[in-house]
Amino acid sequence: MGTRPYVLLSCAMSIDGFIDDTTAERLLLSNDADFDRVDQVRAECDAILIGAVTLRRDNPRLLVKSPERRAEREARGLPPYPLKVTLTASGDLDPGLKFWHHGGDKLVYVPDSAAGKVRDRLGDLAKVASLGAELDFAALLDDLGERGIRRLMVEGGGSVHTQFLAAGLADEIQLAVARSSLVTRRRRSSLTPPSSRTARAAA
Repeated sequence: MGTRPYVLLSCAMSIDGFIDDTTAERLLLSNDADFDRVDQVRAECDAILIGAVTLRRDNPRLLVKSPERRAEREARGLPPYPLKVTLTASGDLDPGLKFWHHGGDKLVYVPDSAAGKVRDRLGDLAKVASLGAELDFAALLDDLGERGIRRLMVEGGGSVHTQFLAAGLADEIQLAVARSSLVTRRRRSSLTPPSSRTARAAA
């Protein structure tokens, strides 16, 4: 068995302790300096992971934006972009999302029950790896280690972060705290107990 990757969780939080609200729009809590930090961390990692809920809602590209950082990766014999990883229990992934059409290789983790559905939907847009009867975060890390991934950046969402923390699988947390407060808005917290968030972590 290969060595599991070092797992770095990265997120931004409001000053009153929330990482998200309940609106459909993406909530931006980072400033330019933090966006640059994220770009640097991405460039230093072998893979970037986000959950399917965040993938559908935010429709991110998850790129290393700096040409200089991409060039530095290539100078070290690496691809310009890290492997992009997502996980889904339902298999409900839209092949039109930006995630599939920008950057380098993509990998999707699924339970056995969703493997065929995801392969049919995505075709050659991504590799699909089944983790058995259910999504197992430890097994996911074992598989990434077998694929040569030594450093994994987890960008969210909050439910996915919670699952890594609850399972004791996170090695480092990088947390940017914004000056804004969400106290006057309906919101969901990163501190919700894991048992109530498991299903949403990789829907």
